[in-house]
Amino acid sequence: MRAVVHDRYGPPTVLRLEDVERPVPKVDEVLVRVHATTVTQTDCHMRRARPFLWRFMLGLLRPKRRILGLEFAGAIEAVGAAVTEFAVGDRVFGLRNCAHAEYVCVRQAGLLAHMPEDATFEEAAAVCDGMSQGLAGLRNGRVGRGTRLLVYGASGSCGTAAVQLAAYLGAHVTAVCNTKNVELVRSLGADEVIDYEREDFTKNGATYDVVFDAVGKHSLVRSRGSLVPGGLYVATDRLYNLPLAFLTRWLRTKKVVFGVSGYKRESVLLLKDLLDAGKYRAVIDRTYPLEDVVEATRYVESWQKTGNVVLTVNGGRAR
Repeated sequence: MRAVVHDRYGPPTVLRLEDVERPVPKVDEVLVRVHATTVTQTDCHMRRARPFLWRFMLGLLRPKRRILGLEFAGAIEAVGAAVTEFAVGDRVFGLRNCAHAEYVCVRQAGLLAHMPEDATFEEAAAVCDGMSQGLAGLRNGRVGRGTRLLVYGASGSCGTAAVQLAAYLGAHVTAVCNTKNVELVRSLGADEVIDYEREDFTKNGATYDVVFDAVGKHSLVRSRGSLVPGGLYVATDRLYNLPLAFLTRWLRTKKVVFGVSGYKRESVLLLKDLLDAGKYRAVIDRTYPLEDVVEATRYVESWQKTGNVVLTVNGGRAR
């Protein structure tokens, strides 16, 4: 099968297509023929091994896992003997390492769900990662009905997810994005939208219970004046936020909480329900064929994308 591989850490050009051995499902796994996957900022961090901490998980000198990719959508090609929830031909989506390939094996009890009836493979592939990160941040920020929430970086993968999920949870959502994405973010459920090219939210006098930095480009110091006493700054990146979260944990004043947590199957199943109910939608900026993974990765690393960047596999835009 074809897969995107890399044998060393570095720029997007270390990625290349190669024929590799097709995986064989274990008794509790399904084999998914991938129709669509995505390029995420997590993929880029892993490919560069930056920050250096990634190397302790991925391989100190070179990557132990040659194939990147987290999100996928496709059709089941084969099932293991113990699989009862899925059948050959089922359209599925979820999260699994090594998704930048034509086939991937996923445990029946893993991060896997049946696709919504009306979703395309591209749409189903472009929802799980951002939604999982967004939901983790909202939960760690204790966001619920009536919470006054500001989402900084509201037009990215995590940001568009956080806006939609916060609206679903009943929060009052103020979203911060650039001019071109104001109407998009408003359509996702934001109560107010601040165009950062025209206004600095830290200087307008408004305060919030939670500031959610969905792109890792803000800080507690810059946000302090925009938080109510006891307010929370939810970080999703920047290693210095880890010790800050520890140091502010027992304080009664404004605190840092780290919004990233492990992926959970319950989040994928919740996402399916929200998609089925029309309460969540995929936001896709660009779609590339798998062969153009280097170009797609460069675009993701430009930090100019809106929502998600999709790679099509095995024939492209099938439903």
